[in-house]
Amino acid sequence: MLGSYRAELLKLRKRSAVWVLFGAGLVLSLIFGYLLPYLGYATGDDNPQTDGVPRAEILRGMLPERVVDNTIGGYPIFAGALALVLGAIVIGGEYTWGTLKTVLTQRPQRGTILGAQFLALGTMIALWVLGIFAACALCSLGVAAAENGSTNWPGLGDLLQGLGGGWLVLMMWCLAGAVLAVAFRNVALPIGLGVVWILGIETLLAGVVSSLLPSLDWLANALPGTNAGSLVFSVTGMAAADAPPGVRDAVGGGRALLTLIGYCAVFAVLAAWTTRRRDVT
Repeated sequence: MLGSYRAELLKLRKRSAVWVLFGAGLVLSLIFGYLLPYLGYATGDDNPQTDGVPRAEILRGMLPERVVDNTIGGYPIFAGALALVLGAIVIGGEYTWGTLKTVLTQRPQRGTILGAQFLALGTMIALWVLGIFAACALCSLGVAAAENGSTNWPGLGDLLQGLGGGWLVLMMWCLAGAVLAVAFRNVALPIGLGVVWILGIETLLAGVVSSLLPSLDWLANALPGTNAGSLVFSVTGMAAADAPPGVRDAVGGGRALLTLIGYCAVFAVLAAWTTRRRDVT
């Protein structure tokens, strides 16, 4: 397992698509967390997007005390979609390139290879989370220095809780992409289905249930995106009015945590079972 894990890490490190996806997530976090809010703060009353919002509150949202909010606020939808693409291309690429058969002839068993891939993906997701946090922290310090704002940071416990919750959200979506890649044995179809689900179908389904079929709230509250948004809402403590798309208090934080762990386990078991039972070609 250790040798396979090192090999998978080497492959991820040298694969340009991994860093392109990370860069996209980083840019989105900085644009929506700092650039657009700062423009709204600087333009003040001339910006209709911030009409009625005190400038002091806009500034407070960019200071170090809110760095966790800006780091993981986009994880349930936008960064989640990128994590799903990562899982799909890493697992599905082995089928598309026909390299899985070659790897399996080098002694490692199918379960060992898949487990090493999941561990490598978890490591890469952790690097994504830390990298985005570091960039957001620097931007927060820059805004605080430029506007003479407070430099109070969240407590260590709050930081670890927020970053850990963000990692779990991205890992859940990454494993969703991986299990789709195993099921369809390619890259394009899992990416298409997964991204459409995250960006469209789940949001539409939740909206229909809440407005037309309230008796099916239990179904909407069991969806992965709903629980991802609820976990982020819980660990950040942001106000519902200020929450970004996909972040809401649909279910409690404890329930969302257990649900996401359950989804991760189900996706991993399904991928392992399918890999072991089916021809890899």
